[in-house]
Amino acid sequence: MSSKVKTNYLLVDRKKLGLSSTDKESIEGLKLKIKHLLNEKIYGISFSPYIDNQNPGQFDWISPEQIENRLSIVKPYVQWIRTFSCTLGNEAIAPIAKKNELKTLVGAWIGENIEMNEAELDNVIRLAKEGNADMVAIGNEVMLREDISLELLISYIKQFKEAVPNVPVGYADAYYTFVNEPELLDVCDVVFANCYPFWERCNYNYAISYMKEMYAFVKKAAKDKEVIISETGWPTKGDSYGEALPSFENAARYFVETYEWANSNNINVFYFSSFDESWKSDEEGEYGAYWGLWDNKGVYKF
Repeated sequence: MSSKVKTNYLLVDRKKLGLSSTDKESIEGLKLKIKHLLNEKIYGISFSPYIDNQNPGQFDWISPEQIENRLSIVKPYVQWIRTFSCTLGNEAIAPIAKKNELKTLVGAWIGENIEMNEAELDNVIRLAKEGNADMVAIGNEVMLREDISLELLISYIKQFKEAVPNVPVGYADAYYTFVNEPELLDVCDVVFANCYPFWERCNYNYAISYMKEMYAFVKKAAKDKEVIISETGWPTKGDSYGEALPSFENAARYFVETYEWANSNNINVFYFSSFDESWKSDEEGEYGAYWGLWDNKGVYKF
């Protein structure tokens, strides 16, 4: 990473931003709006098929049958799915999704393990050549975790571009990363920006307006390149995180307001996430396990 001063978050006075537009709306009203948005099919969703007692960090393998089962739950309500890995069975997700007439943003998981990185790259290149990837993301929040150097990450993206020049490729990270590292903008065909007011401890009253500012921030830096919000969401349960309060109501409002804004402005958003994932509580605290529109058993929450 370069030695220049880093932007760690967007410097705005949040209390001068617009308030949530659905503060007065009833829970029942929000549920009806969510149902309508899903029935009309949202643009995309982050898809992870892991169930209880499974953890990608422990190299648990996912079967095609499990993928089929989980995918059948979300299929009626989305146009695209986003995957995060092409190993440990996850490489079967994109072909199954394409068989089910879904668009795919296929992710290659890039981390500290160079051998696994190479396996991820080999598989995502193969999947793209076979026609199973409509877009590809090489890495997710690699710079945020500081897993590898910027130079190595860029070399991975270039490796994919050389192998499969006809499939748009980008990189996914916190929105401000693309301001910090403009070299990433240069190598990406499309910019995948993760925009989370929650993780910046934002009071829900200002969360949607703040998320819009995040998008505008990276859109300005990206200039004429397409910017897709690759992740955004709000957890339904957990302790408060600064002024950010996880709750069923806040999560419902966040989903509704996000897609009302996105649909009105032709902005493409992958919602996070499809299912609750219990393994995430080990890394992110209690609220890490409660980001899904469906719970960990596949039961719709709203």
